[in-house]
Amino acid sequence: MTSDSPLKDRSILVVDDEPDVLETVEEELDMCIIRTATDYETAMQYLAGYTFDIVILDIMGVNGFELLKDAVSRGFPTVMLTAHALSPEALKKSINLGAVSFLPKEKIPELKSFLEDVVIGGGKPVWHKLFDKLGSYFKKRFGPDWQEQDRFFKEFVEELKTNIKAQS
Repeated sequence: MTSDSPLKDRSILVVDDEPDVLETVEEELDMCIIRTATDYETAMQYLAGYTFDIVILDIMGVNGFELLKDAVSRGFPTVMLTAHALSPEALKKSINLGAVSFLPKEKIPELKSFLEDVVIGGGKPVWHKLFDKLGSYFKKRFGPDWQEQDRFFKEFVEELKTNIKAQS
C-alpha cells in the first residue's frame, strides 16, 4: 500500500547555479511543482512574485544567505542545500538566519524525506530530525566533537533535546 507524499503538489523554489543540481532535485521531487533559478536576481523575482511551500537554496554562487533572509522575511520555510559551503560556520549562519534545515548536496537522494519532515512539521524548523538523521555524517565531516567545540551548537543541541522532552 502506498500513500501520497506530503510533498505532492507542493510549490517549491530551487535556487542553484549548477543546472545539473537543479535537474537532479527536479527528478527527486517529481511530485512537486518546481520553479528553478540559477542566479540571485531571478530568485528574488520568484520570491517577490510567487508563494512557495518550501524554498531550497544553494549558498555559494547565488548569494544564498541574502536569499535566505528574503525568503524567511516572506514566511517561506527555507532549506539550505550546499556542497562547497558545508561547514559548521555555514550551518550556524543558516540556523541564525532562520533556515528550517540544512543538507549536504551529496544527500540529494534523501531530499524527499528531509522535505517531508518540513511539511509534516508545518514549515517549522526540523533541526532535531536533521541532527538525528545526519549526526554521524556531521561528526565524520566536521570531527567527532564538533558540537562540543562550539558553545552555540552545544547550547543549541541541548535546547533541542529539552524541547523534545517538553513535547512528549
